[in-house]
Amino acid sequence: MKKNIFYHSTRGSKEKKNSSEAIVYGIADDGGLFIPTKIPKLKIDFSQLKEFNYHELSYQIMKEYLTDFSEKDLRDCINKAYDHKFDTDVIVPLKKKMGIYFLELYHGPTLAFKDMALSILPYLLQVALKKLNLNKQVVILTATSGDTGKAALAGFANVPGTRVIVFFPQDGVSTIQERQMLTQAGENTHVIGILGNFDDAQRGVKEIFNNRLFGEMIQKNNFILSSANSINIGRLIPQIVYYFYAYLDLVKKGEIFQGEKINFVVPTGNFGNILAAYYAKEMGLPVKKLICASNENKVLTDFFKKGIYDRRRQLKMTISPSMDILVSSNLERLLSIISHNNANQINAMISGLNKKGFYQINSTYRKNLSSFYGECASQEETLIGIKKVFDASNYLIDPHTAVGYAVYQKYLSETRDNTHTIIVATASPFKFTKSVMSAIDKKYEKMNEFKLIEKMADLSRISIPAEIRNIEKKPILHSIVCRKDKMKEKLHEILFTERKN
Repeated sequence: MKKNIFYHSTRGSKEKKNSSEAIVYGIADDGGLFIPTKIPKLKIDFSQLKEFNYHELSYQIMKEYLTDFSEKDLRDCINKAYDHKFDTDVIVPLKKKMGIYFLELYHGPTLAFKDMALSILPYLLQVALKKLNLNKQVVILTATSGDTGKAALAGFANVPGTRVIVFFPQDGVSTIQERQMLTQAGENTHVIGILGNFDDAQRGVKEIFNNRLFGEMIQKNNFILSSANSINIGRLIPQIVYYFYAYLDLVKKGEIFQGEKINFVVPTGNFGNILAAYYAKEMGLPVKKLICASNENKVLTDFFKKGIYDRRRQLKMTISPSMDILVSSNLERLLSIISHNNANQINAMISGLNKKGFYQINSTYRKNLSSFYGECASQEETLIGIKKVFDASNYLIDPHTAVGYAVYQKYLSETRDNTHTIIVATASPFKFTKSVMSAIDKKYEKMNEFKLIEKMADLSRISIPAEIRNIEKKPILHSIVCRKDKMKEKLHEILFTERKN
């Protein structure tokens, strides 16, 4: 008999939600994040799992979490999400280069790993709304450090009953990332640049969610606020799948034996992607180490090395902008696990972070982090990594994946661990042409990012992805910019002023 999985807040609210409610509302009433009452164990043997394609594997894993979805509903969502919009039948190719495996998560419509979840979230949301009999317009409110914004816009564009509103740091994303968002069509899409950084955007979004008066006004006007950020559990669950898929692919290819442990290197800023890997491990995936790779904004590195999370530092703008983050929201979910759901402790830590700028975990909690290894890579090390991989294998990696590669080299030097290792390739190099091409040869430094698209295609012998082909010629459809302290007012204007017009 199927057992239902429910979701509760990391911060102690005793109210339990089914998965439909958790997906629709995005964040708990007390400001906490939804987590499952338990992480389910996979009941199917790996010898069976390895024969499944991505669609079937997705169903077998996601049904363990979305227990109020019927088989038909869930399979329909999966089939609609992972279709021709991906440019490869296997969805997530695994490439072996220099004895290392790169899991390419960027073959979706916006060329970043966010597509893996944001291709399916709109369908999950539509099913959830029907289950809850909610005849309201859902406002998808999202902060982005570069990739989530475009993936959310593309996923929800023209989806009935929704509006998607994206805030991004005006000077904190790559030229191509910005152009991808500003050229997004869709009657229900809105893109707003803020005069601040990603942490400002993320903080502003959370404040809107936690503003009780604004929330009441939203509800009275037949709106529901939800999120496409990784704070939404509907983002996290689909990401678990590709960790299993990568492992099973290695087994099928005879690279490892069934049951053998492997390492994953995950470049991360908001901690969602690597948290999905941790959930996979807890479900039964044989994982030895989860290597958390940070850029020069190394709050997570310091956390895993010292047990202190400290945002009291200047945010550095780097060539890996999706990792330019000082407040990693999803870490709260891991804190809940290692503290055995001690909400008082979670609230104390979050309060310390908000009021003092830091918190420290005790020695017992630190022991519960033994699955993780944290390290960072400088900008120079990132550029060297791009060139080193290309020179050795004629393989291009983007600056985020290069952070992962550079950190893995440090891990090897420190541990001499010869465990088979997969580096998660989070974005296409075509999204970061300037950084990638300049790393390979200084002669490209003076060329603009759009001209470098063709140069990159020639150098790599890879066709230009359709998403960015001629992107510089696409019309700009969004031009709103606001101060970081005016986000709520801008949202109010979009929802209410435009509605009257």
